[in-house]
Amino acid sequence: MLNRTVIMGRFTADPELRRTQSGTAVASFTLADRETDFIDLVAWSGTAELVAKYFTKGRMAVAEGRIQTRSWTDKHDQKRKSTEIVVENIYFADSKEKERYAQEPGYGGWPPQDGYGGPAY
Repeated sequence: MLNRTVIMGRFTADPELRRTQSGTAVASFTLADRETDFIDLVAWSGTAELVAKYFTKGRMAVAEGRIQTRSWTDKHDQKRKSTEIVVENIYFADSKEKERYAQEPGYGGWPPQDGYGGPAY
């Protein structure tokens, strides 16, 4: 059976990096797509380290992985289920150039304007 998914969206918050008892890195994060769906993702080991180091709230990413559903019990002893994407590969879907322009003082955003209201590419 094929279990493969690809999603593109923006980070809703900075990724949360934790470690298992054996020291394995685990990063949890959520991507929001254009349809206002919020998708939970988890990355392990080196991929988790990469996500935590380079991705921040608002960055656009493309993530590839598999869908996983797990069962767990909450602190009120209620049985719960969570569905998430286990990330195998993740890519930047925006540019550092865009981020640089967004952080310039007094600048309103991307793309850079040519003074006449149009893009200055």
